[in-house]
Amino acid sequence: MKSGWAVSILIGGSARSPRLCESDAINLSDPRNPEMRQPYHATTGVLETETTKLKRRMQSVRRATGQSILGLLKRCADNGYAIRRAVLVVGSVIDPDSIANPHIRAHALEGRLFRVTLEAALQSRGIQCAIFIERDTYAAASKLLGQSRTQIQRTLAHLGRSVKGPWRADQKLAALAAWMSL
Repeated sequence: MKSGWAVSILIGGSARSPRLCESDAINLSDPRNPEMRQPYHATTGVLETETTKLKRRMQSVRRATGQSILGLLKRCADNGYAIRRAVLVVGSVIDPDSIANPHIRAHALEGRLFRVTLEAALQSRGIQCAIFIERDTYAAASKLLGQSRTQIQRTLAHLGRSVKGPWRADQKLAALAAWMSL
């Protein structure tokens, strides 16, 4: 998950034999309004503190995220897929209030906003959610799947062969998290 968007990977099959069903990106903010990608920034490097602006921006994020989830679920249903679980891969779950630097706190607030908003949108549709922190994902996968990091990377590379365009680290992490949820 990034500021204003997230990778969406749909994995089917089983933990022993995962298969990639869909790879996409979803908007968590209005793409026509770039300031919504960083709603806690007043200007570059400055924390936004104006309550009215923040409320308006948060409503916009909730609206965009909800629309994206509805669109994703419709596309999946149209293709014969039903989403039962979701795993959100995030950079951090740190409490933003514990960060002294206002600019870094703005990023932490945005991370929390997008994570909590996406989780709520999914749960409101009956989809169970789990959270993984990026840096811990491979170790957790190795333990859960009983495979080495090399074996996991090989499987992820194989899954990515069907993707049109590049198969980036964000997609691999999302695919790995989805694979672990099977």
